[in-house]
Amino acid sequence: MKTLLIIDVQNDFIPNGSLPVPNGDQIIPVINKIQDKFDLVIGTQDWHPKDHISFANNHNGKSVFDEIEIHGQPQTLWPNHCVQGTAGAAFHPDLNTDKFEAIFRKGTNKTIDSYSAFYDNGHLKSTGLAGYLKEKGTTQLFLCGLAADICVYFSARDAVKEGFDCFFIEDASKALDKDVFEKLKKEMIAMGIQMVTSTSI
Repeated sequence: MKTLLIIDVQNDFIPNGSLPVPNGDQIIPVINKIQDKFDLVIGTQDWHPKDHISFANNHNGKSVFDEIEIHGQPQTLWPNHCVQGTAGAAFHPDLNTDKFEAIFRKGTNKTIDSYSAFYDNGHLKSTGLAGYLKEKGTTQLFLCGLAADICVYFSARDAVKEGFDCFFIEDASKALDKDVFEKLKKEMIAMGIQMVTSTSI
């Protein structure tokens, strides 16, 4: 079973959103085009309460992109983004979601961030995605979306730990920081994640 996991293609991560990924909108036609190649298509959404601990404006004297420590984990402070029920949290209107069999929401607990589609950042709470994919018979998991260096990276890392054969679709993903992602790509390859393009699937 070949599954496509589309991560966080939401308005706030697209240019003109509150936390824009450079050229993030360019991946949408690619993602739409490849969906027919998969047996199962799943989407994820960042889905934060407005008082989420990762938002800089919820910390007096702190600024966006400052780093603090929460539950013993480093935490980057972000601009408010993907607040539950807002237009910014919605999937981009050009993204074809008709084939999405399920949508997994993350970051719903205001006291801890959740980059991965599988677990929060402290690995305290599962989203249930791993069990869902295994019950569906997924063996090969292809990941794409926003941002490649954050939520896609952490999702891929957890997917490998859960035993899936993982593939990262390079032209269907964009990074918030391209230089950081070049280093992370080497880590992903070392973990056994295969780098592919939409045309090679």
